[in-house]
Amino acid sequence: MGLRRGPRARVGIVMGSESDRAVMEESAHVLAEFGVSCEIAVRSAHRTPDAAARWAKGARGRGLEVLIAGAGGAAHLAGAMAAHSRLPVLGVPLASSPLAGFDALLSTVQMPPGVPVGTLGVGTWGARNAAHLALRILALNDRALALRLERPLARRRKARG
Repeated sequence: MGLRRGPRARVGIVMGSESDRAVMEESAHVLAEFGVSCEIAVRSAHRTPDAAARWAKGARGRGLEVLIAGAGGAAHLAGAMAAHSRLPVLGVPLASSPLAGFDALLSTVQMPPGVPVGTLGVGTWGARNAAHLALRILALNDRALALRLERPLARRRKARG
């Protein structure tokens, strides 16, 4: 299944390879800042396609509400997650090839109609923003989380004067 952090994981973070962990854990750090637990797993759309499909199909049953998928190169992982789950999937292209993530960006963003993947930026910023977007999705039905998200926004507004 993967590493679980905290009580009940609400967000699933999946990556195509163990080498993607340092970038994808940025998502976990952001979620933790707001008290949202996650489940982290390594599943490959190419090397372990059956395990990846099982992980995605069982996500809702494990209590997950949003999936964040990061992969480089051909970057089919986010699309595979969206094909096997009706949960929102946020894709993070990773710069793990000689094309510096551009190939992963195109693979993640170019999904056929009906298999949507919300695609974020390449690398660390994308991983962090995927978590921030996941938090906003969760906050639609979680008033306490919505209030926690408002605090940093209010501080930034106040600092601008």
